[in-house]
Amino acid sequence: MIGLVGNGNSQISSTATADSLYATGNYSLAINEYAKHGASSKAQLQIARAYNTIGNYDKAVTQYTSLVQNNQSLVLAKYELGRLYLKLKNYALAHTVFSQLTEKNHQNPEYFYYLGESLNGLDRSAESISAYKQSVKIDSTHLRSLFQLGKYYVFKRERDSVLKYVDKGLQFYRNDVGLIHLKALAYYNDRYFSRAIPLFEKLVELGEDKEYIHERMGQAYLSMREYAKAKDAYLKWLAFNIENPKALYWVETSLWKLQELDSAKIYFLKSIDVQQVALDKEYNALARLAMEQNDLKLAIDHYKKAYLENPEGYLYKYEICLLSEQYFRNPQQALKCYREYQRKFGHQNDYFSEFASKRISKIKEEIHRNAY
Repeated sequence: MIGLVGNGNSQISSTATADSLYATGNYSLAINEYAKHGASSKAQLQIARAYNTIGNYDKAVTQYTSLVQNNQSLVLAKYELGRLYLKLKNYALAHTVFSQLTEKNHQNPEYFYYLGESLNGLDRSAESISAYKQSVKIDSTHLRSLFQLGKYYVFKRERDSVLKYVDKGLQFYRNDVGLIHLKALAYYNDRYFSRAIPLFEKLVELGEDKEYIHERMGQAYLSMREYAKAKDAYLKWLAFNIENPKALYWVETSLWKLQELDSAKIYFLKSIDVQQVALDKEYNALARLAMEQNDLKLAIDHYKKAYLENPEGYLYKYEICLLSEQYFRNPQQALKCYREYQRKFGHQNDYFSEFASKRISKIKEEIHRNAY
């Protein structure tokens, strides 16, 4: 009798040790402790959770799967396995799990939400929306389902449907930035700027200091002819990247509307300056046209401009060397050009670098021969 009691206390003590290790984040040691109770469902579940937490997802899936197969009544383990499948983007298996869970329990909003997530991952949007709606039907405050429904209808540009679900969520979560943003977008997309602006302002008050918010606020203010506020919003947008040509343009536009013409000119010139448009393809086309007209000098000039626009354009440098050798007939100049080509592009070991290498050898022989 004394032996049985001692054994029981030992098991309890060991389980307590494993639980303590797990609770304090010492997952690898916790797994080893739980493994001493391999037959225990609780121990197996904790091992699966530990593997999941440390990112060993293959072992976590294996552990969860074994646990579920051996004990169909462990609904919690099945639920966690389904969520793990979603994390791993294995939407087909997640769908199977949550379909089974919703069939057995029609009153759990979480099951329907995650069923919606799996369907969404499988690009079955109409079915996912039905699942989210069922989740909300069971629990009218289910925030994540309300958000997904609002997001779906923002994408569909159905403002009334957006407001239906977003407003329902805002009744319970009035400062939820996700829902406020969806409502702002619903009004913004339909050009109800006077209603969108207070919502964007609210987002900023709540700490959502984001580029896209300031951009849209600026557009809304500008459309409402509130040019000073538009300028402030665009300047805040520009602060994220002072070389953003789009933001520079809209700062300039708002300044122009305010008749601050000197400042507008400064931002307009900055906008032009930061827009470094590469014109190498255009110069390349002009060079080819010049070659067809047998104007090698003009073709060389165009290839030089193309190479300046795109210094990684090895074909431009190759053509410069080739045509310059033909046109100028200056071995020293040609040798210098081919050597420059090899220094920059010789590592490619292609036809062009091989050709340049051969020309370097030939030209050096020619120069040596002409020296005597």
